[in-house]
Amino acid sequence: MNQLPGQIVAIDSHGSIALVDAVAAGQRFTAMLIGAGEEVAGWRPDMNVTLLFKEVEVSLARNLAGQISLRNRLACTVTSVEQGRLMSRVLLNFQGYRIASVITTRSAQALAIAPGVSVEALIKANEMTVVPAP
Repeated sequence: MNQLPGQIVAIDSHGSIALVDAVAAGQRFTAMLIGAGEEVAGWRPDMNVTLLFKEVEVSLARNLAGQISLRNRLACTVTSVEQGRLMSRVLLNFQGYRIASVITTRSAQALAIAPGVSVEALIKANEMTVVPAP
């Protein structure tokens, strides 16, 4: 599980759905929390949180240009690749934080993923979770 320490900057909720914006490593992230209406009701801006997202929910892109609906885009550098027959685990450096992505080996080869390559890690808002920091 990928983790980034952050701080809430905005919360917008309606019913049981909440959009939580947090800053981590100087970058704004958005998480869409479904079914968390009561829990989020006590959260406030400036609250310390941890952003969580699974390795399999991190897509990778190279030379991405233009608009895209994915809210969370992280400029990263590939640090290593664990290539399997069907799946590859790509380890990334995001401003000093380690992020992992699991993608198909075919995609890793098509993108020429290798140590030192610059990529964007992409995470949909509904795939990111926010939990209060301990």
